[in-house]
Amino acid sequence: MTCLLLLTHIVTAEAPVPTWQTLPFDDQFSAWKQPSGAWYTTDTASLDTGKNRFLQENNGMGGIAVNGPEGKAPDLISTAVYGDCEIHVEFMIARKSNSGIYVMGEYEVQIYDSFGVAKHQYPGIECGGIYPQWIANRNQNGHSPIVNAAKPFGEWQSFDIVFQAPRFDDSGKKTANAKFVKIIHNGKTIHENVEVYGPTHGGFEL
Repeated sequence: MTCLLLLTHIVTAEAPVPTWQTLPFDDQFSAWKQPSGAWYTTDTASLDTGKNRFLQENNGMGGIAVNGPEGKAPDLISTAVYGDCEIHVEFMIARKSNSGIYVMGEYEVQIYDSFGVAKHQYPGIECGGIYPQWIANRNQNGHSPIVNAAKPFGEWQSFDIVFQAPRFDDSGKKTANAKFVKIIHNGKTIHENVEVYGPTHGGFEL
């Protein structure tokens, strides 16, 4: 299941004046931790009409990242580390794709082939869903989008994510949980002020 992602901008609120920063997808994946595995860049992409669980693309310098010819590659992790941030990401998926955006490496916004599905029986697995947190050795507190804004597989989609990092006092005690202030999927608001109490099970240390 080939999935293409184009991350355009991240803005951090930790600087006195937040500034936009582009994390490029060049052929060396210089803005991302290595090794990048089978990831490569391409100029253009579209659904493979003869095999719609895959996309077809042209290799080259184009700013679009592809997660390997077999649709499987390790997670891409930015070398820069962020706290409070706004993220704009554009992506295209094939049929039955399942992926995600991990903010701070811990809190997942789901990428999923869920066009036309009002609400999945597993809350938070839908495209744009806030994936359940792993608490007390089980998944809890998943959040389905308030509206299904997913497009059909093979079409470009976008997320705009406003995220507030968890807060800690000087002793390291958490004083406030992380929060997704707003998530917009393809121009529609799907979450507002959703507090998350712990990391997604598939999260990782940065």
